[in-house]
Amino acid sequence: MSAPTRVLVTGAAGQVGVDLVDVLSGLTPPGGDATFQPDGVAVGADEFVVLALTRADLDVTDRDAVAHAVGVARPDVIVHLAAYTAVDRAEVEIETCYAVNATATESLSLCAKDVGAHFITISTDYVFDGTKGAAYVEDDDANPLNVYGGSKLAGELLCADDDTVVRTSWVMGVRGKNVLHVIADRAASGATVRFVNDQTGTVTVAADLARALATMVRERPGGVWHVANTGTTTWFDVASFAGTVLGRDEHFASAITTSELDPTPAATRPTRSDLSTAKWQSHSWRALPAWQEGVTRLLGDRSSGRSAS
Repeated sequence: MSAPTRVLVTGAAGQVGVDLVDVLSGLTPPGGDATFQPDGVAVGADEFVVLALTRADLDVTDRDAVAHAVGVARPDVIVHLAAYTAVDRAEVEIETCYAVNATATESLSLCAKDVGAHFITISTDYVFDGTKGAAYVEDDDANPLNVYGGSKLAGELLCADDDTVVRTSWVMGVRGKNVLHVIADRAASGATVRFVNDQTGTVTVAADLARALATMVRERPGGVWHVANTGTTTWFDVASFAGTVLGRDEHFASAITTSELDPTPAATRPTRSDLSTAKWQSHSWRALPAWQEGVTRLLGDRSSGRSAS
């Protein structure tokens, strides 16, 4: 019997981190689908040893601390989820954003090589400018419109060629702060919502992404991969669909344009940054479920207060 794979996870308290720790422990996270197994094999309860590090455990911008943590842990795989994700605040906190998303990514990649570990890191659809007019594939030219996207692209470029870079978008889970919680709270209170219908992208359910990452931990493919739930949508469509699931009528959500947002966001978003997952599916991995299915699961488990099982 082979020894368990040792996996070090940074950002383990984030909404993807908590779900990944569950998945690697053989559990189905809240909002997850126990039957979704991209590689056709369920995660065994003793398949992985998880070394979960939160921000309190490790300051990823401290190179010496990172080197020490990796050297002590001696992982087989590092999944780097710690990130600066405050897109608008990043426009003024540029140095901090780059320290977390770029410099820290380089440090962890280098430390992974020092101990012979495979390195997996998360990037974003915001590396693209949205002018293509179609879903982005991995080889499309990047041209970030905001500091956050620029910092993530810098992190990608600081990785080694055999590292795995996972670009994802519009991430939402049962645990952690995200737009879906805002929508659900407004629906429950009897209020209405206004969301833009001129920003197009792909929803990613945190639990589904976590299961996809477990597949990558197993296979360690290297290179750049787009991972998101199936289907392109807008924020207005997400809000409208969620309202329907929660029993609200067609008047719950109304559509506005980005120019009507008040206050005006500090960071410019791409108008269309949906990610093509054709490469993922061509690898004979099962596509992530349709975004509507994932959102329905999230809303159901959120309402029931279900914990991991």
